[in-house]
Amino acid sequence: MRRRLALVSVAVTAMVVVAFVVPLATMVRTLARDRVLVSAERDAQILSQALGILIEANDLDGVRQLVAQGTTVGDGLLSVRLPDGRVIGADFEPTPGLQRAVSGEALRETVDTGEVVWVPVLLSDARVALIRVFVPASALGRNVAASWAVLGALGVALIALSGLVADRLARSIVDPVRELSAAAHRIGEGDITARVRPDGPPEIVEVGEALNRLASRIGELLEAEREAAADVSHRLRTPLTALRLDVEGISDESTMQRLADDVAEVERTVNQIIEELRRPLRDGVGASVDLEEVVRARMNFWQALADEQGRRGALHVGAGSFVARIAAHDAEAMLDALLGNVFAHTPEGVGFSVSLDGDADTLRLVVADEGPGFDSEAVTMRGVSGAGSTGLGLDIVRRTAEAAGGRIEIGSGPGATVEVVLPRL
Repeated sequence: MRRRLALVSVAVTAMVVVAFVVPLATMVRTLARDRVLVSAERDAQILSQALGILIEANDLDGVRQLVAQGTTVGDGLLSVRLPDGRVIGADFEPTPGLQRAVSGEALRETVDTGEVVWVPVLLSDARVALIRVFVPASALGRNVAASWAVLGALGVALIALSGLVADRLARSIVDPVRELSAAAHRIGEGDITARVRPDGPPEIVEVGEALNRLASRIGELLEAEREAAADVSHRLRTPLTALRLDVEGISDESTMQRLADDVAEVERTVNQIIEELRRPLRDGVGASVDLEEVVRARMNFWQALADEQGRRGALHVGAGSFVARIAAHDAEAMLDALLGNVFAHTPEGVGFSVSLDGDADTLRLVVADEGPGFDSEAVTMRGVSGAGSTGLGLDIVRRTAEAAGGRIEIGSGPGATVEVVLPRL
């Protein structure tokens, strides 16, 4: 934008300079030509008075002497044509202007090599002598090239100056806009603390102030929402406490211990949700985790339930490192949602598998089961479910993957397959 504004200013200035310099250059040439010819006419008029006296006295020697002294009149060559046709001074060929001058008319005449000034000298006996001043073309255009060079240099200087001034002015507009763009990108990436220093034209200052107010309002709304969600999660602790007390009253030691472990896991999840909701907005941005450790840990957790339901769970981990650009708790929540769907929406005894592999740039986490599969890919939309659930599980997986710069792919038949693609760190 800065370059375009400067180019527009240069183009407009160039058109204005051309519009003025071309007529001015033509006028300079015309003025230089007229100056030389007027000077020649004036000098010829002055000589005509003296020549008239000498010719009347028939003093040809005086005429020759006067012509010899005034061989050049201004920038022209002087000739005198006597009434009887004799020429004193530089000889010349007859031209159409000669007859008009003989009739007593003073005039200018253009010839091939320059201009001729004719000045008649009227004698007492009605005879006419002529003063002829020839001005060559080189004299007519003297100093015109230098004047044109000065005009051209001035025009170029004006164009360059306009480009420089336009660039400075454009910078005062473009720099604040760039700052606005950078702040908007930071806000879009989750940095709600990003602010701009309003600067530039009033309109851009107003936009900057509006962006700052918007970022502040977004932060306030997010904080209020997070606190409200944290409060709701905190309320779950009361029924969980009651549930733990009920579990501790079970006489069967093994059943009591298994249920106590489940309640502890639920409490851990609730506490993690509360901590997640109340953590600083930018905390965790740029986090990473070894996805293999998360996969093995969650598979161990779900394996007990899988054994109880008679499910065969298979785990395949490829070779290499599996460090992903995602927070550990997000990875755990994502895998729990995928495995939870398998246990919730497939009959007991249906097997499942988890595989982790990747290439140079991405990691691929695939959870597949041997159940009936998905009715449609719309199950990834929030609140959409074909099995009577809330429809939030796969939406959580999708949003978690996209927040980390990845995506999910749904496959069905036979069985259901969910593939999570994440960027490798």
